[in-house]
Amino acid sequence: QCAFHVARNCGPCIIHISRFDEEISQFDDGDDDDGDDDDGEDGDGDDTTAPKLRGIVALQKIPKGDVIIEIPYEAAWNLGQENNDPTLPGSVVLREYCRWRTTTKSSSSKSSSSTVALGPYLEMLPPFQSPDVLGSTDFFSDEALATLQSPQIQEETLARRGKTQQRYSTDVQPLTTEGAYQWDTESPIATTEQHLRWATWLITSRVLTVQGSAESNDNFRLMIPLIDMCNHDRDSPHILTGRAEKGGTLKVIAGKTVEVGEQV
Repeated sequence: QCAFHVARNCGPCIIHISRFDEEISQFDDGDDDDGDDDDGEDGDGDDTTAPKLRGIVALQKIPKGDVIIEIPYEAAWNLGQENNDPTLPGSVVLREYCRWRTTTKSSSSKSSSSTVALGPYLEMLPPFQSPDVLGSTDFFSDEALATLQSPQIQEETLARRGKTQQRYSTDVQPLTTEGAYQWDTESPIATTEQHLRWATWLITSRVLTVQGSAESNDNFRLMIPLIDMCNHDRDSPHILTGRAEKGGTLKVIAGKTVEVGEQV
């Protein structure tokens, strides 16, 4: 059972959360279609390399129409209304992450109730400068970015970097002198533009836009535990449903039958 289900006493999980490079060999029968090892060469069947996955995989068969994941709206992190600048919610994420990071390292610091509530979720996010993070074009060098030979990706990445640099210089850096946005209390170490770039990447890679109440036309940016760990597939038949309103639930409903060991 995952921590969210244990806390809410709502029964066993039907999904498995695989963070970073966790092995899922228990779902692999070990047989390739061509009888070869993973390296494409003829082998003797001794290859014990387990398949690896970042994301969510089914532990049991989930019929079409069943709920795969259901999260109360109150468990989601509402980062405000949708707009085209991810650096604003990025600065919010960075601020709360710094508060959580510094208070968990210092026995003398007191955490706010909101920071305590976010703690388990923040702990699951890909850490700063981890392999997951550095694989994003946001952290490519200019030379590496140019080798992609994709003007659109290069333009979007550079534009996002420009917005990040501006947001850092206007909203983050001035507050570091007042003790805010401290990455480490031992030195102390203030956050840099690279930290905000990381937080902005969390926004662009994990945030989902969800409609507000039926009476409004508002759309909100939410970070939704578990749901935002699903990898993206534009051809996925599964459905995200629910509203960003008090008492609501946010669900992923199976658009087709999900077999055991299949990624969601």
